[in-house]
Amino acid sequence: MVEFVAVVSDPKGGKSYQTKVAGHLANSLVGKRIGEEVDGIFVQLPGYKLKITGGTDRSGFPMIADLPGTRYRRLLVTEGTGFKARSRHKKKKDKPLHERGLRKKKPLRGNTVSPETAQVNFKITTHGAKAIGELLKPEERK
Repeated sequence: MVEFVAVVSDPKGGKSYQTKVAGHLANSLVGKRIGEEVDGIFVQLPGYKLKITGGTDRSGFPMIADLPGTRYRRLLVTEGTGFKARSRHKKKKDKPLHERGLRKKKPLRGNTVSPETAQVNFKITTHGAKAIGELLKPEERK
């Protein structure tokens, strides 16, 4: 059976909320793509509309919108999701400079939610009648 961790971010409040999605609600998310809008009922938010913004698979590899399907690939990337160019310093007191032209092969996952997906990220596009804080608890930070 499929199970996800759903991370819902609220652009108005600036908070994120985390909940588990399992059973038939999780099965209905399989096959959805990054950028699609879904009903909030899938993550216990009736009346809300959510947009899928990304996610990760069970190994921690991020999903990217440019790679179609559910497949895992090692892509040569310069910057963006899954890769941040390292910084170098001329002197310790100087600001860090990013290396130009640095490329690296990074493992990435396709843009479609699959049973291998462990976490799905959502952004609220339309708010419902009840406050999100009543329906979901804020993500606790350590």
